[in-house]
Amino acid sequence: QVQLVESGGGLVQPGGSLRLSCAASGSIFRIPAMGWYRQATGKQREVVATITSDDSTNYADSVKGRFTISRDNAKNTMYLQMNSLKPEDTAVYYCNAAVRKLGSPLRVDDYWGQGTQVTVSS
Repeated sequence: QVQLVESGGGLVQPGGSLRLSCAASGSIFRIPAMGWYRQATGKQREVVATITSDDSTNYADSVKGRFTISRDNAKNTMYLQMNSLKPEDTAVYYCNAAVRKLGSPLRVDDYWGQGTQVTVSS
């Protein structure tokens, strides 16, 4: 199996910064793509940023210029550096990974982390 564990959430004042991490472990052959999603109370889950194994990135318009997604392929770990945080960034942030597992490298399975709360408030 594959597990995704997020860390780094918390309470921060508007204008502040946080860095989220997502560590993938288990029977992993390769992770073609990873991404961060968020879900605010009463709203649908939305994509924040995605990154491929060759570091191609995409961002939601609402976070462009403020957030930076990156990954360390050797550690199967993804990061989200969040700067200039706004109250509207408050949400539970989820890590997602499209994984090719050992023993079945042609198949891609989708995995989610448990989520980490980010609260931006003064």
